[in-house]
Amino acid sequence: MDSVDNELGTKDPVAELEAMQPAELDTDDGDYESGPAPSLVRPYTLTAGRTTSEVYLPLEAPVHVVAGAFQNTWPASDVRTRIVLLCADGPSVAEISARLTIPLGVARVLVGDLVETGILHVSKTLGDDATADERRELIGRTLRGLRAL
Repeated sequence: MDSVDNELGTKDPVAELEAMQPAELDTDDGDYESGPAPSLVRPYTLTAGRTTSEVYLPLEAPVHVVAGAFQNTWPASDVRTRIVLLCADGPSVAEISARLTIPLGVARVLVGDLVETGILHVSKTLGDDATADERRELIGRTLRGLRAL
């Protein structure tokens, strides 16, 4: 469709818009990460609406599985099972949240629940009396976590 000149000698903008074809959307841009589909469960349902835990959990605190305490009664896809399996490597609470792509508050509540049941153990974080080796280990874990992001 040709644009039509109006009485002022300029092109009719409405005619120009009608002549334009819609651009096709390229949905395969390759910039997305392939991974598990997002959960359809709202985060607060995982914690029964709770936003805090009875257990003090600093973000940097390493979390470990208590030997012999885990009797897997949950499905493999259950977030609690995934947390316990992940804790075999001793990640921090922040790493658990990032690796499982769940909000930090939800991770804190769920890890706190697993600590209260005796399945997980939270190691204390570094204090003023920490050795150089302990500090190096914390820095190394932090760097590994940042690289994983």
